[in-house]
Formats: sequence, structure tokens, C-alpha cells
Amino acid sequence: MHYAWIVAGVTFLALLASAGFRSTPGVLIVPLEREFGWSRALISVAVSINLVLFGLTGPFAAALMERFGLRRVVVGALALIAAGSLLTVFMTSPWQLFLLWGVVVGLGAGTIASVLAATVASRWFVQRRGLVLGALTAAGATGQLIILPGLGWLAQYEGWRWSAITVGVAAISVVPLVALLLRNRPADMGLRAYGATAPDELAPVPGGSPILNAFRGLRVGIRSRDFWLLAGSFFICGASTNGLIGTHLIPASMDHGLAEVTAASLLAVIGIFDVIGTLASGYLTDRFDSRWLLFIYYGLRGLSLLFLPYVFGSRYFGLVLFVVFYGLDWVATVPPTVQLARRVFGPRDMPVVYGWIFAAHQLGAASIAFAAGAVRTVFGDYQLAFMFSGLLCLLAAGLVLRIARSTPEAPPLPVPVEQPVYS
Repeated sequence: MHYAWIVAGVTFLALLASAGFRSTPGVLIVPLEREFGWSRALISVAVSINLVLFGLTGPFAAALMERFGLRRVVVGALALIAAGSLLTVFMTSPWQLFLLWGVVVGLGAGTIASVLAATVASRWFVQRRGLVLGALTAAGATGQLIILPGLGWLAQYEGWRWSAITVGVAAISVVPLVALLLRNRPADMGLRAYGATAPDELAPVPGGSPILNAFRGLRVGIRSRDFWLLAGSFFICGASTNGLIGTHLIPASMDHGLAEVTAASLLAVIGIFDVIGTLASGYLTDRFDSRWLLFIYYGLRGLSLLFLPYVFGSRYFGLVLFVVFYGLDWVATVPPTVQLARRVFGPRDMPVVYGWIFAAHQLGAASIAFAAGAVRTVFGDYQLAFMFSGLLCLLAAGLVLRIARSTPEAPPLPVPVEQPVYS
């Protein structure tokens, strides 16, 4: 077995563990509201801080991985997540919620998010790259949904603090595997990437400050119209997934009479169908035009969100229909977006530039996480937030078709002629 699959497996587990705390906002909003008397809008501020930092950390995490390697960065991030989640059990005031739940965990989770999946898939795979990227994306996005019933059960019957403790322990448990098995590049082990027919053309490891290197990647991106189209559509992607459904579907369902564990189970079912949808998206990304895949994904997601306000009145059948339809599309957008970013910016600049595109994703998530909480506080329901997000997705479907069909290829690098060796 090629070692690339071991790297992919360890990365999958790291992303799965880090996803735990990102799934807790939807579970803990109501328990925190009841215990401390904090408004839903106030709690949503902490969620927004988490989502903003989760996204903005991406390009700097990519620069850190280039500078110091995958293993050190991932171990540090898992330790940060564990510390933030375990310390959360002692909080008594909103500023502690903002610091721990927002800042500490946001930085840790953002370091090993979609950027890590994109970097591993790009470095270690030539064949099956889209499929591997789909699987790793499913680990980060679906993992947080699948474990929700367990966290919801703990929050409802044992107290919300046990949910936070469980997530912290899960993050710590993955650290030994990452330290022992994760490797930076195939060349470090004398290997080629999986499916490669020639050795990688390795760029020199960038020196200097990772912060400056991250901003250099931003300068590369903002000069391209395609960067703005990818970032704009991904902003809407984050707004319509993590920010809206991931944060507010559980409290919205509870507003309509569902129990907390039942509402959490709805998100878990979304996660199950998301595994199918994301793997299928990775398979299709290896074979079809990524622009048209994104057009279909955003269009179907927009229609499902426009449909959502009407399914709460139909009880379980309508909700199950929404969960299946929406779940297939939860993060199916990631593999084609990464593929387009790699095509436009090349394998060298893609990790950092994609980090900035992913930052736009999380800015969208943070905006809607707060806005939807404010809408619920002011109007008493989420209908306006669901309808607005559905219309945004239809706009994103139009944006992605304006991305250039192809990018002019750079001239091939000269191949050095091997000199004969005389004994």
C-alpha cells in the first residue's frame, strides 16, 4: 500500500476529531441560554468569532505548513482545540465564551480545516485526488454532524459541560497518531505522489515570516478575477451551511417542538448523506467541468433552503425530505472549488490562495450565524434568514459560470540531461 493512503487516513482522523467542537454550537445554544440567561444573539457573537477565525486562520496555516511541515502544525492545532474545549467547562461570563469558544478553538480548528485537506490531497495524490479530497472534506464537515446525537444526548441528560469534555478528549487522542505517522511530502520518504509518473518539481521551502508569505499569496489572488468569483461563491457557501444550518437548524427545530436529541439527529442524517454527496462530488470532479458541478450544487441548495420554511409545518416527512436533499449537497462544493483554485493558481500557490478563498467561506458563515440569531431575536423565527440564504445560493450558481473555462498553461520546465556516471 502506498504511504499516501496512510497520510490520508491520519489526516481523516485529525479532521474528524477537530470537527467535534465545531459541531457543539448548535447543541449548546439552548443549554447556555437556559443556564446563564444569555440571549441567542449574544451566543451567536461567539459563534461568529469562531467562524471568522476558523476561516482567517486558513492562509496563515497553509504558510505555516510550508515553513514548518504538516506534523508540527497539526499537533499544535489539536492541542489548542483540546485546551479551549476543556477550559470551556469553567466559564461563567460572556467574555470567557468569546475567548475560549470563539478565539482559542477558532484558531485551532481553522488550522486543520479545509486547507489541510487540500494540501494533503495536492501533495500526496495525482490519481484519485478529487476522490481523496472529497473524503477528507467529508471528515471535517460530516464528522461534526455525525457525532451531534451523542453530544446532544450528553447536553440534554448529563449537562453541556460533558459535551465539551468529550470533544477535548477526542482531540487529544489523535495527537500520538499524527506525531508518529503524518509526513510532509512524498519526497521526504523517497516516494512519488500516488499515481505520479515523474518526480515532483519541488519548490524551495519558503523562508521568512509565514505571515508575510500568507499575504504574498493574497496579492497573487486579488489580481485574478477568478479569485473574486471563487471567493464570492464560497462566501455564500459558508453562509448557507456552517453559518445557517450548522448553527441554527437545531434551535429552529426546537422552536417547532422537536426535542434537542431529535433535532441533533436531523443534522447527523445530513452528515450521513453528505458523505455520499461529497465522495460522489470528488469522483465527478476528476471527470467533469468543475464550473458546471458548482452551478448544479448551488442551484439545488438554493431551492432546498427556499423550501425549508414550509417543511416545519409538515412535521417529519418534509424535514426528512429536506435533510436528504440538502445533505447530498452540504460540502459537495469543496472538491470542484479546490480543483478550480489549483488550475488557476498552480500547485505551488494553491494552498495559500485557497486558504484566502476558504477565509471568505467562513466570513460568510460568521455573517449569517450572527444575522440569523439576530433575526430570530427580533422577529421570533428564522424564516427570513432561510429565504435570504436560498436566494444567495441562486446568485452563487450564476457567479461560478463566469470563471474562465481554462487557464493558459505555463511553459514546461527544462528537463536536465543526466550526465553519465563512470566507475
